[in-house]
Amino acid sequence: MSLIPTTILTGFLGSGKTTLLKRVLTESHGQKIAVIENEFGEENIDNDILVSDTNEQIIQMSNGCICCTIREDLRATLQLLAAKRRKGLLSFDRVVIETTGLADPGPVAQTFFMDDEIAETFLLDAILTLVDAKHAAQQLNDRQEARRQVGFADQIFISKADLVSPQELDALQHRLKHMNPRAPQRVVHFGEVALSEVFDLKGFNLNAKLDIDPDFLKDDHHDHDHAHGEHCDHPSHQHDHAHDHEHGEHCDHPSHAHAHGHHHHHDDDVKSFVFRSERAFDPAKLEDFLGAIVNIYGPRMLRYKGVLNMKGTERKVIFQGVHQLMGSDLGPLWTEGETKMSKMVFIGIDLPKDIFLQGLEQSLV
Repeated sequence: MSLIPTTILTGFLGSGKTTLLKRVLTESHGQKIAVIENEFGEENIDNDILVSDTNEQIIQMSNGCICCTIREDLRATLQLLAAKRRKGLLSFDRVVIETTGLADPGPVAQTFFMDDEIAETFLLDAILTLVDAKHAAQQLNDRQEARRQVGFADQIFISKADLVSPQELDALQHRLKHMNPRAPQRVVHFGEVALSEVFDLKGFNLNAKLDIDPDFLKDDHHDHDHAHGEHCDHPSHQHDHAHDHEHGEHCDHPSHAHAHGHHHHHDDDVKSFVFRSERAFDPAKLEDFLGAIVNIYGPRMLRYKGVLNMKGTERKVIFQGVHQLMGSDLGPLWTEGETKMSKMVFIGIDLPKDIFLQGLEQSLV
């Protein structure tokens, strides 16, 4: 039996998770989907699209989809669904877990790594985060949970973009990109999004593709911290690429906040950074260092992923993690003529970038 792909859907209150779910559930795509909802959700799927309103924990829908609320914990609910499917009582092709507006998707994701029984039946595909453009700035400023949801995402959907100006949308997208350069962003209207953008995204696959927005990897972006770190503490500077070089020394001038045109930079606690090196890693040193930082900073490390050049193997080493849980795997061979470069991205809450970069540098051969 192949594993059952599972998607975690998270997002701000009122961002349209239920609209997106309804669309996924009622569209005739020929897939049978089991939806697990947190029962204390503020907006349960309306009973009018369900066949019957019973006290049953699992409700079958007219098109064969299933809707199910979490009574105990997620693990028990997943095991119940799996057992009923094995016995032929339920039929479904995939699972979608909708978390409530303020839930932290981290523990939900960890369930799929930690629990052997779950890992033998279900495959975590991706975490999708819905962001309400109209209220995003406020929510990101006020609520760490909202910022965490962005950091965890494999794919970000921005709803209600028609209610804000193009400048506001642009500023929001830049802000989200700084928090999470791994997740592609897509503006959606009323949950109208192709299923190919919702399912089988393989965000948790240990595959060699490390999706980081190419703009994020442009050298000036990556290196300007080092070049101008010493004499520039102006927060807007993070977005001020055009002026990095000219105004590094005296950049605390307030007019610089708008030099780039449209960024009021918020110094969010959820941030990302990238480590790159063409020197190979020493496996023992790297393992020790990663073990140590995960021990200390694990709760603040949301998602991290890398494609590594390791001494002693001709293959790429792929690694990724959520919080304290980390996994690695041998990937494909480095192809002839390909530059063997390690690339890692870390997304987390106030992670000490200098400690990470220095430790990784010291783990190289």
